[in-house]
Amino acid sequence: MAERLDDDEIARQLPDGWERDDDEIVRVYEFDDYLSGVQFATQVAEVADEEFHHPEIRIRYDEVEVRLTSHEAGGITDQDLRLASLFDDEY
Repeated sequence: MAERLDDDEIARQLPDGWERDDDEIVRVYEFDDYLSGVQFATQVAEVADEEFHHPEIRIRYDEVEVRLTSHEAGGITDQDLRLASLFDDEY
């Protein structure tokens, strides 16, 4: 099981565009239309499934919100930060 990171580690490693929201990291990706966002959400889901670490994904008309946390660790871990970077690579 991944170890929960402390506040300083999270602040140092948080990728650009991501924000901390308590025990989660969050990013909202913007798109020109709904289907572009749905396609991105599908790519995120495929990456997450390969990594066996599944985010919360909310699809709105022109944006997709992604939230990551490690429930078993009780907060944010290296795995969450790694996935955030992988998702950014898909964008």
